[in-house]
Amino acid sequence: MREAVFIRQNVRKWKEYEYMVDMASSQSPDELADMYTDLTADLAFAQTHYPDSRITKYLNNLTLLLHTEIYRGRSERWSRLLTFWTREVPEAVYASRREMLAALAVLLLMIGIGVYSTMGDGEMARVVMGNEYVDMTIENIRSGNPTAVYDGGDEMAMFLGIAFNNLYVGVITFALGLFTPLGPAWFLMRNGVMVGVFLSFFAQYGVFEESLLAIMQHGTLEISTMALEGGAGFVLGCGWLFPGTYSRGRSFVLAARRALKIAVSVMPFTIVAAFFEGFVTRHTEAPDVLRWGLVVASAAAVIFYYVYLPIKVNRKNHEQEEPQAGK
Repeated sequence: MREAVFIRQNVRKWKEYEYMVDMASSQSPDELADMYTDLTADLAFAQTHYPDSRITKYLNNLTLLLHTEIYRGRSERWSRLLTFWTREVPEAVYASRREMLAALAVLLLMIGIGVYSTMGDGEMARVVMGNEYVDMTIENIRSGNPTAVYDGGDEMAMFLGIAFNNLYVGVITFALGLFTPLGPAWFLMRNGVMVGVFLSFFAQYGVFEESLLAIMQHGTLEISTMALEGGAGFVLGCGWLFPGTYSRGRSFVLAARRALKIAVSVMPFTIVAAFFEGFVTRHTEAPDVLRWGLVVASAAAVIFYYVYLPIKVNRKNHEQEEPQAGK
């Protein structure tokens, strides 16, 4: 077999093994053993047919790294938990960045469609949100408190109810990826249109700025988690729909691990968003600088964890691999 053909047939598998070596502490011993057996077979083939090739050196280094990970002692429980949040989740997000961007694009597009459709049809809000809710909100606007819907009820009960509902919706959005990415896409489309209609409705009555400030105190995290949960669903669906050089089952398992880590990481953000909605949003008398500060801090937290940190961890991994490859 020509070297170029050998590389082309296996390069994606090797790249996936690189990713799994970096996350070896989260892999089962049987999975690591199977991967080691496969790698040593590829290395033996390369040493036989291309002894002086760079690909042989690459496979040798990768096999040595895996061998080291297999015989390294398991991390302590707390260390493992820290590694999950500071390394495994960012790596999973970076490896799934295309699906995450696709989910964000779908959500933003549908928000835009919701805004546009409401501007062109005054009855759109009633179709999407229902007559009862619209009539109640119009009455609140006339009374000078457009976001009074967040004032009613016990704070703790409201927080728990919202948290449970949003976690449930997030799990459903993620799980629908089992049936192709169309399921998560439908949830993103539905929720995106609702958000767009909701915001445009307040603009029609001249209370957009005040309403936006109140809503985005919890909405910044809530809308972000919609995109992230949809992205995790996309990863799950694409894993078995587009297996590439892997078997469909193997591709699904690898994608499911990444998707599950992302979905789990979103849950604390969902709970915090529910806390803000239950306890904070209702306090419209608070200084605007504090309220906008919460919005900015929420956006910064999402950008840091799901954009900056994955890029940083990926760059660090590559910097660590380069000296290994040069040996």
